Amino acid sequence: MDVIQVEHIRKRFGNKDALSDVSFSIPKGEVFGFLGPSGSGKTTLIKILTAQLNPTSGQARVFNQPAEMMHQSAQKMRFGILTDNSGLYERLTIEENLELYRKLYDLPKSSIDKVLQFVNLSGERKKKVHRLSKGMRQRVMLACAVIHEPELLFLDEPTSALDPVNSAHIYKGLRYLNEKGTTIFLTTHDMAEAELLCNRVAILYQGQIQAIGSPQELKKQHRENVVCVDLINGETYDLPLDEGTADKIADWMKRGLIDRLETKEPSLGDIFIKITGSELL
Repeated sequence: MDVIQVEHIRKRFGNKDALSDVSFSIPKGEVFGFLGPSGSGKTTLIKILTAQLNPTSGQARVFNQPAEMMHQSAQKMRFGILTDNSGLYERLTIEENLELYRKLYDLPKSSIDKVLQFVNLSGERKKKVHRLSKGMRQRVMLACAVIHEPELLFLDEPTSALDPVNSAHIYKGLRYLNEKGTTIFLTTHDMAEAELLCNRVAILYQGQIQAIGSPQELKKQHRENVVCVDLINGETYDLPLDEGTADKIADWMKRGLIDRLETKEPSLGDIFIKITGSELL
């Protein structure tokens, strides 16, 4: 069953298209990466899927209902969202902010302990939000988005302000949620993060999806048919993948001359730059 269906979505602001023709679907339980340069329309699509914006044309469905239904209370219970405008009450503590969400979703008190562990903030629960670093605020906003263990989770740059240790902690928690059945829609500029977490990714550029597939599929599609060989004497060769190269490599191997052997496979970041012409920030 598809949790999200997007068909020919267009969103126009003034005389400019933020999204011009976007179509894809996301089955239940998938981690889907939506990648693109800054300003390419990623957050706009999240706002359409969560009923914060209406499309200019096209149709989006979430939980097999029109996306504009997602503003209803019953539907809001089913998804969580983290964006750069997710709000926190500045004068309240971390724990007090989470208590509001706990009551909103009618959750047991233990849910706060559980989600604080999820975001690695168990020892900081009494801190006022206005005293938190940007990275800590990011983790509190994520805690608010996942406290009810939603069926669907929208994450817009969820680890952009986090150090590697806390990012790894969040990745572990997201895998746990996904294994329990949560479908995750993720935007990120971190291609290593996308490759680590996502079953499939779509690369958005100039209002349209330019590539879609698993990271492995995309790397295979963009791989050069070349094998790189480093010999122990320091010589390096880029050779075509053909029968002659196979014979040459076999001979070098018999004579123990090969130091390193690998195919020329691009990273997801290489593919992103190739498709969009944009440097990763």
